[in-house]
Amino acid sequence: MRAILLVLLAVPLLGGCVSAVKTVVTAPVKAVGKVADWSTTSQDEADRNRGRQLREREEKLGKLSRQRDKAAEKCQGGNEEQCQRAEVLEHEIEAEMAVPY
Repeated sequence: MRAILLVLLAVPLLGGCVSAVKTVVTAPVKAVGKVADWSTTSQDEADRNRGRQLREREEKLGKLSRQRDKAAEKCQGGNEEQCQRAEVLEHEIEAEMAVPY
């Protein structure tokens, strides 16, 4: 009878132990899951990154095109230095376009 009484009194005290054991046992599994999440890229993240890369490329091409157009305009005005700059910028644009995306 005393043994049953001691077990019944000890049950509330063991509740914390069971919780602690559960936490210790599941911690490595959770840690592996976190590492897997950090080390892999979801399709949504990949799409966002790809869109960002495309926008950055388009911005760069736009900037180079505007610079080339200004240099070509000045070239038509007789500035030989700007003619060379327009040609260099045209090559930069071609090189950027040749890079696969």
